[in-house]
Amino acid sequence: MSDDKAQSLKDAALHFHEFPRPGKLEVVATKPLANTRDLSLAYSPGVATPCEEIAANPLDVYRYTSKGNLVAVISNGTAVLGLGNIGALASKPVMEGKSVLFKKFAGIDSIDIEVNEQDPKRFIEIVAPLEPTFGGINLEDIKAPECFEIEETLRERMNIPVFHDDQHGTAIIVAAAVLNAMRLVGKDIGKVKICTSGAGAAAIACMNMLIAVGAKRENIWIADSKGLVTKKRDNSVDRWRGAFAQDTDKTELSEVMAGADIYVGLSKAGALKPEMMKEMAPNPLILALSNPIPEIMPELARETRPDAMVCTGRSDYPNQVNNVLCFPFLFRGALDCGATIINEEMKAAAARAIAQLAHEPGLEATAHGVPAIFGPDYLIPNPFDQRLILRIAPAVAKAAMDSGVAQRPIADFDAYRDQLRRFVFRSGLVMKPMIERAQSAGKKIAFADGEDERVLRAAQVMLEDGIGKPLLIGRPSVIDSRLERFGLTIRQGKDFEVINPEDDPRYRDYVALFHSLVGRKGVTPDTARTIVRTNTTVIGALAVRRGEADALICGLQGRYIKHARDIHSIIGLAPNASQLSALSMLLLNRGVFFLADTYVNIDPTAEELVAITLQARDHLKRFNIDAKAALLSYSNFGSREGATSEKMRQVYEALQAVAPDLMVDGEMQGDLALNEGLRERYIPDSVLKGEANLLIFPNLEAANLSMTLLKELNNGLHIGPILMGTRQPAHILAPTVTSRGIVNMAAIAATEAAG
Repeated sequence: MSDDKAQSLKDAALHFHEFPRPGKLEVVATKPLANTRDLSLAYSPGVATPCEEIAANPLDVYRYTSKGNLVAVISNGTAVLGLGNIGALASKPVMEGKSVLFKKFAGIDSIDIEVNEQDPKRFIEIVAPLEPTFGGINLEDIKAPECFEIEETLRERMNIPVFHDDQHGTAIIVAAAVLNAMRLVGKDIGKVKICTSGAGAAAIACMNMLIAVGAKRENIWIADSKGLVTKKRDNSVDRWRGAFAQDTDKTELSEVMAGADIYVGLSKAGALKPEMMKEMAPNPLILALSNPIPEIMPELARETRPDAMVCTGRSDYPNQVNNVLCFPFLFRGALDCGATIINEEMKAAAARAIAQLAHEPGLEATAHGVPAIFGPDYLIPNPFDQRLILRIAPAVAKAAMDSGVAQRPIADFDAYRDQLRRFVFRSGLVMKPMIERAQSAGKKIAFADGEDERVLRAAQVMLEDGIGKPLLIGRPSVIDSRLERFGLTIRQGKDFEVINPEDDPRYRDYVALFHSLVGRKGVTPDTARTIVRTNTTVIGALAVRRGEADALICGLQGRYIKHARDIHSIIGLAPNASQLSALSMLLLNRGVFFLADTYVNIDPTAEELVAITLQARDHLKRFNIDAKAALLSYSNFGSREGATSEKMRQVYEALQAVAPDLMVDGEMQGDLALNEGLRERYIPDSVLKGEANLLIFPNLEAANLSMTLLKELNNGLHIGPILMGTRQPAHILAPTVTSRGIVNMAAIAATEAAG
């Protein structure tokens, strides 16, 4: 990295930590404190009741407090990664960062505690009494060998999980990489030779973890800064390193590298020389984990041994050994079953779960341009693979239960996995009824963008989850090659059908049908042939019209309104619809909100808005949500005159007549729609109670601007747009949609098709 880039990174890091407010954490209340009653429940006198319950039954602390989801990240700053012994105070940014990762990746609340004490015995006496507060302790950046004594003693004294991540987090990821590498090249882990440079906390933990998953102690060779760890070094080897001392006269790691299958580097840059690699066994595994500069750079390692598999601790190379792959999800499983300790069985279960995930095709693309295909450059999953929590947490919880350390065993693992899935995919809770109905419907969904990577990944998930049967529109050879490139296992002809725009036996029938629909709209037979050959949305819509598919998903390329016109021309309008419209769902921290019309009608009439509102109400029912509609305007119940306020009043009056059971009111401004107290100042007897969940806008400009601003300002998740008013289900995706978003829209389409 150049000096300018390094300085730029430093400046950006300082700005990131200082603004808009110092630090990376805040405390947020989980209960309302809006009035005197709330205060009396949260504190005096109501708080006395849970205190009495916990005094009578200590395990009730997990019912009535945050202890069961609260982890302390504790350090004395004696071994901060890449910085050394910088002290407790200077380590705080790192510990705050670790706390943020707990929250981001596993939904675990975490508090950083920096202890200004380097004496291990006094450190222990400070930490051990914290047990009543926390559900788990994550020790961080404590130097060896003191860290061994601290962790061992705290584990004995405390009845909650205590985990030194520098040791065991690294060890679990290393074990996963080793398991997969040995599987890839067909070697028996019980017979391989392992050479390690570095004998600190992480290195010792890695070797113990490898033994837990099948390696043999007699096949492990360790070197520290003084050379090879042997039995002849009794006066310079502590009991933790001494467990791996070999009976040999050799003194340097280089002397025992011949025939080594695995090299683990947790030492310093340049520790592994090319000449040492040349002596290793065929297909060696190199774990060069020193940061920022590894023991050998991957380029040099592959140049020296083209058959080598290489892992580093760096994010700019494949096979990154990153502790975030493990520790949030390990604690998630341990906390959820009330584990009193994180034992070897739980760590081994985490390692095997991580290893297995690398064999499964991913939902999203990986970094570095490396396909998520199990192989030399994909031995371990990407740290941002959203499925890590779904695999690791249940495996850890089950191992805790099987080994007898779970105080609150999980009775229903299917329900537990569903709970985790809702955390991973924020849409999980609201989409659950849609997905369940889609799974029983067996509908066929046509995808106009069948060659797109996101569609292919979504098709894989659809089939795995039983949401529907994909019909992909695209060139078969392109689809096949991309499935292979992305490591996806679905195959055309077996798992899904393909419509080939370049050569499909139904082409003439499609052209004839298309021309019969649009021939009197200026489309000649020659033009119809060209359109059917080149416009995949038209092809998909024709497939739906002919009954060859139950629904259409399109829109990844081109303008939204053009796709809407094609759908209108071919699929047509529902019997009770006079126009198409779009309903957007926003998932915000505050709740779920539906907005209409966000994409189609520039200035709908009052009659059209009535139809849009009723169509939206029917869609909310599919989500098992009762509509509470607010008709939005710049006016509050006649407070200001104007064309749009008058239009929204007409909409209200019409809805009162045609849908008297609908909970709706307006016209009103946005704050009144969401704040019942403000609304009651105008209309105390309004039928609209609580917070509106269906927001009807007077025009496209207001709806689209509001939707996009709310999404960005609140980090909201947009599901949709849901196209309403079609004779048969058809939806136009936003070009930025993810694979998960496509899966959600497929489930919505399948549910609509099921009726």
